Amino acid sequence: MIKDIHFTACENSSFVTTKRMHYKQKDIDKIWDMVEVHDSVAVLIYHKEKNAFILVKQLRPPVYLKNKDGFTYELCAGIVDKDCSLTQIVKEEIDEECGFNVPAEKIEKITSFYTAVGFAGSKQSLYYCEVDETMHDHEGGGIHVEDIEVIYLDVNEIESFIFDESKAKTPGVMYAMMWWKQKYETSL
Repeated sequence: MIKDIHFTACENSSFVTTKRMHYKQKDIDKIWDMVEVHDSVAVLIYHKEKNAFILVKQLRPPVYLKNKDGFTYELCAGIVDKDCSLTQIVKEEIDEECGFNVPAEKIEKITSFYTAVGFAGSKQSLYYCEVDETMHDHEGGGIHVEDIEVIYLDVNEIESFIFDESKAKTPGVMYAMMWWKQKYETSL
């Protein structure tokens, strides 16, 4: 349950910087307000023995402002805020959020794309991996004050999940599942 909500100005954030861009386009002076943010990684995790995807469910305050629930279903993900390979960041996020120890060489890059293009324009790199119970070291849930719930979604529920508007979810999770369905479903 979320309670004691209040708002303050965002000053000296480690995660976002507000900026205003002044520019000329077709001889018209324009202004655009934006937020500079970290790039990110996300990974679609397929659990072979459960024939399920591993997702994370967590509170996202901006979504709370829109639907008064705020919990979203997402891919395991994290920001790029350290000097190491993106694959290493993905590996660490899988461990922290979902509790699986996946060898880096088993993590496959799918593609990269830009998100929140109207106000942030951050780049997300999308990955895929497969896990089984031999890789399951702990329950996950995140680190420090993170409060992440690990969710298993049976692959037979992909389409109903994607089109269920009662579940707040990111476009990345929907894209990744459609990618998997096209590439892997017939070969399993």
